[in-house]
Amino acid sequence: MASIEGKDVKKIVIACDAGMGSSVMLASTVRKQLKNQGVEVVHTPVNTIPSDADVVLCHSGLAERARKSAGSIPVIPFSVFIGDPAVTKVVNAIKEGGTFDA
Repeated sequence: MASIEGKDVKKIVIACDAGMGSSVMLASTVRKQLKNQGVEVVHTPVNTIPSDADVVLCHSGLAERARKSAGSIPVIPFSVFIGDPAVTKVVNAIKEGGTFDA
């Protein structure tokens, strides 16, 4: 596992596949939480993760596909779309200047 400095994150990708809107809601929530942090939060399909992302958040069921698509970009899997500790840790590290593991 690699440790990532929150201050180094400028673009977060929320990757999905199901098309049910849960990841769109998560992207909106994370975007609001990081509103004044200078971090871009985008939502993309798991198979088309942009190469300029600093970190990818995706549901644990999609993590392996995301890792293949993301290449060397760290992928952080989560289990629940709202209030997941993995997502909270990333957001807090960015806001408070800490680190998180990928």
